Amino acid sequence: MIERLTEIMKRLRDPVAGCEWDRVQTWSTIAPYTIEEAYEVADAIERNDAADLKDELGDLLLQIVFHAQIAEDAGAFTLADVVDAISDKMERRHPHIFGDASASPGWETIKAAERMAKSDDAADTSAITGVALGLPALARAEKLQKRAARVGFDWPDAAGPLAKVHEEIDEIATAGPDTVAEEMGDLLFAVTNWARHLGIDPEAALRRGNAKFEARFRAMEHEAGSGFAALTLAEKEELWQAVKRRGG
Repeated sequence: MIERLTEIMKRLRDPVAGCEWDRVQTWSTIAPYTIEEAYEVADAIERNDAADLKDELGDLLLQIVFHAQIAEDAGAFTLADVVDAISDKMERRHPHIFGDASASPGWETIKAAERMAKSDDAADTSAITGVALGLPALARAEKLQKRAARVGFDWPDAAGPLAKVHEEIDEIATAGPDTVAEEMGDLLFAVTNWARHLGIDPEAALRRGNAKFEARFRAMEHEAGSGFAALTLAEKEELWQAVKRRGG
């Protein structure tokens, strides 16, 4: 099973007989593919496609094996070390299952203690320490907000972030060319906060919005045929509304 995959990766990374592309890759060059594969796993789950999920999980597993092989080639760590580390972490985070604790102190409490233990700066006690910079911006915004909320810095209900959304829209409308991008970032952050208060996963919501747009746009193209690009904007809008009325 996993041994076969690791041997395939070792062969692909062989400095003499390996694949030219695979053997020159680094953690940095592979990272975008890793993120992409994780999203493709999420997409298969969203579509409830078990067969596709099997394939996408394989693609994601390959990314893990790839990163571990790069590390082994550099003498940093091995795939076995990765497996041992996550096994240790799962046991450590469930002391009431694998240890002597009568009850769990809470997942987030344990994670906070781990962050403090591994922090390069022992004085860094911020509630938002350790929110990975490599996360997609939307996911990182939500995580920063959740961390801040745990220490009481949060709106009591959805009305607060909704008002903030309107405030940020007004600020964009009056922003100059030097500040409009910053204000747009503030608006996206506020919308993420509003979604969180409504119990909506903003990433999943945006994926659904993307899928809806794609389906409607393709329906427009199909209906118009090869002359779609030549239509006026008003004619395209009329097509869009027609597709929308049909529930596309």
